[in-house]
Amino acid sequence: MTLIMAHRGSSGTHPENTLPAFAEAVRAGADCIELDVHLTKDKHLVVIHDESVERTTNGKGLVRELTLEEIKKLDAGSWFAKKYQATKISTLQEVLNLLLQMQYRGILNIEIKTDKYHYPNIEAALSEVMQSRDWPFTYWYSSFNLESLRIMHEIEAEAQLDLILKKSRAKVEAALEIDFIEGIHPSYEWVQENLAMVGSYPKPIRPWTVNLYQSMIECMDLNVDGMFTDFPEKAHRVRSRIKR
Repeated sequence: MTLIMAHRGSSGTHPENTLPAFAEAVRAGADCIELDVHLTKDKHLVVIHDESVERTTNGKGLVRELTLEEIKKLDAGSWFAKKYQATKISTLQEVLNLLLQMQYRGILNIEIKTDKYHYPNIEAALSEVMQSRDWPFTYWYSSFNLESLRIMHEIEAEAQLDLILKKSRAKVEAALEIDFIEGIHPSYEWVQENLAMVGSYPKPIRPWTVNLYQSMIECMDLNVDGMFTDFPEKAHRVRSRIKR
């Protein structure tokens, strides 16, 4: 069965990487919820996709040059729809608290956002939070940055680690050779261009970002292990239809 993986939460229907998007992903029955983690100037783990706050807030500047207090003053929802104007950038802990409150029992995929800037010691900070207690859900780490995954493997040897890529043949080959890489998260375009490899690749493949009905059907027909989508509820309807 192809896992339905809510990309930045239900980001097609709610502002991405925010509590409303994650709450909707839980409600929609996502098998997995994906989020992105950065470090603030004062070393707090916050959930946002970009290195800067411009695209998804009313603020300016790089996450690594802003304090948590400064970031918490920003409106992280109005860009998506006016009714979300009170929405804030969340800390990772706030998202974890929400998942606990909603009794989420799926998988949390934490993307370590170090592909453009490698935050010093972000892996240790992240592992400290995730190993601070037992969670009712499973969690994985993923990153475009192979060095981040190496560091995380040294810190948390048993953690599941997945390598993200667009179309890189070198990364696809590296993932095969490196024992601690559990699977790959390639772009959907890579899947379309490598249909023969999808059926024979010995590690799990979970493409991003699969939003169209036909693309979802194709991924499920190919029996990929999971697919990242901005529309988890739509993906559930497609999967139910295929099962019937």
